Amino acid sequence: MTHSISLVVATKDRPEDLSNLLASLRLQSAPPAQIVIVDASSDPVEYVASSFPELSIQYLRHWPPSAAAQRNAGIQACIPSSTLIGFADDDTTFEPHSFERMLNFWNQAELDILGAAFNIRNYPERGHSVFKRSALAEWLGLYSPKPGSVSPSGWQTVTGELAQTQFVDWLPSTATIFRREVFNQNLFDDVFDSYSYLEDLDFSYSISRQGRLAVVADAGFCHFPSIGGRVSSRQFGRFEVRNRLYFVRKHNLSVARCYLGLAIRISMSLASGVLRRNAEMLDRVAGNLDALVRATPVAKEY
Repeated sequence: MTHSISLVVATKDRPEDLSNLLASLRLQSAPPAQIVIVDASSDPVEYVASSFPELSIQYLRHWPPSAAAQRNAGIQACIPSSTLIGFADDDTTFEPHSFERMLNFWNQAELDILGAAFNIRNYPERGHSVFKRSALAEWLGLYSPKPGSVSPSGWQTVTGELAQTQFVDWLPSTATIFRREVFNQNLFDDVFDSYSYLEDLDFSYSISRQGRLAVVADAGFCHFPSIGGRVSSRQFGRFEVRNRLYFVRKHNLSVARCYLGLAIRISMSLASGVLRRNAEMLDRVAGNLDALVRATPVAKEY
C-alpha cells in the first residue's frame, strides 16, 4: 500500500519557529500531502502560512489555546485521501529526506504497527540522576533505563537519538505519525487542557495497548525548544503533578509508586532551588504542593 501524510501543527505565539519548520518541509524530497496549521496565537500567524505557497497548507484559528484540543481540531480537518496523520511541534525542523524515509517505513510496515516517530538528532546531553539509573529505581517500578518505556509509576523514559529502529511503549507528539484508523476511536484527552503536559504520553500509551509503536532511526529531525508559549513555573508545577496522577489513574498504573516518584521529584527540585537559589524552581515546588493538596478529584481550573 502506498501511503500519504497529513501533518497537523499546533502553534501558539511562535511565528519564527513556525516559519523555520515550514521551510524545512518545503525542502522535503517527499513533502506531506497536507499541512494543517492550528493557530492559537494572540496575534494570528496566517501570514506565515501564506509565505509558503509551494506547500499544501490549511490554516485554522483555534481558541482557547490547548495543544491537545488544537491537535484534535487538526485531525478533523485532514483530507480523506491521507492514510497517515502526523504531528509536529512548531519548534522542530526536519532533514530533507525524513518524510521520504518515514513513508518507506510505512509502505513496508506490518498492520499491527500503529504509530512511528521521527528520530531526534539534537537531543541535549543532560546529567542523569544517579537514582533514576539505579537498579533500585527499576526494582521499585519507578523508572526504567530502557528507551521509550513506561514504568508502573507512570514515569516515562525518553528515547533520545537511536542508532536503529526500535519499538517503544510511547511516542512524543514532537514529530510522530499514526495510521489514520487510529483516530476512529482515539483522540487527545481534553483533560490535558491549557498547557498540555503529558498529553502525548497519554495518547500514545493508549495506542501501544492496541498495537506496536516504533521510532524510525533514519528519519531525522531536530527540536529547538522555544521560550514562547510557556506557562509560569508555578503553573507548570501544578500540571506536573495533576497530569501525572491523572495518567496513572486512567491507565491503572501504581498510584502508590507515582506518589513515591512525585515525592522524590519534589525533593530534588526543592534541593536544587535552595542550593542554587533558583526562585523558578522553588515556584515549581510550590505548584507541585498546591496540586498535591488538590489532587482528588482532577481539577480543570488551572
